[in-house]
Amino acid sequence: MFDAKPAFASEAISGRASVIDGDTLEIHGQRIRLHGIDAPESAQTCKDDRGGSHRCGQRAALALSNKIGERPVACAPRGTDRYQRIIAVCHLGGEDLNAWLVSVGWAIAYRRFSTDYVSHEDAAREAKRGLWAGTFTPPEEWRRAQGSSAPSSASDQKSGCLIKGNISSKGERIYHVPGGDFYDQTRIDPLKGERMFCSEAEARAAGWRRSKR
Repeated sequence: MFDAKPAFASEAISGRASVIDGDTLEIHGQRIRLHGIDAPESAQTCKDDRGGSHRCGQRAALALSNKIGERPVACAPRGTDRYQRIIAVCHLGGEDLNAWLVSVGWAIAYRRFSTDYVSHEDAAREAKRGLWAGTFTPPEEWRRAQGSSAPSSASDQKSGCLIKGNISSKGERIYHVPGGDFYDQTRIDPLKGERMFCSEAEARAAGWRRSKR
């Protein structure tokens, strides 16, 4: 999923961040994929310790959104991936957000690209935090089973996630609910950062607003 190119010289990116999913942010219109970690996709479900299903992808994104709030985030670029997203280590008030997500169990170390956060994963697994409280399919395996290396609006719709998150020509993040004036004509392009949401609360937590019509 990363296919990261060699690290390149670039200034840090900082500012208010919007959470796209559990391992992806957007700052000043720049899409940032968190280095060395992999979080469950928005449509992905996992099992809790009693065998019940829960939307682990949604929970990972909400955990990250709640952690950040409205505070500024600073990201140090490491490279870019095949989708032209910036690969970066991001900090919130000096705290490594990549490490935090793995430590609380809502992401795993992406060993294929980095071993930076293996010790954080080991600690989360031992303490049964987040994903480790139950059972789950590693995100990369889940994406492969869906026939894609990236989240798709089609898989979200099949999972009952019907709210369309569209980015306007002015860069505004607007979501459309079924029955809205523009719902049927709205098409989602994940590579542009557009996505499906499973609830309005999830859309608002990610920094999107409801369409006025």
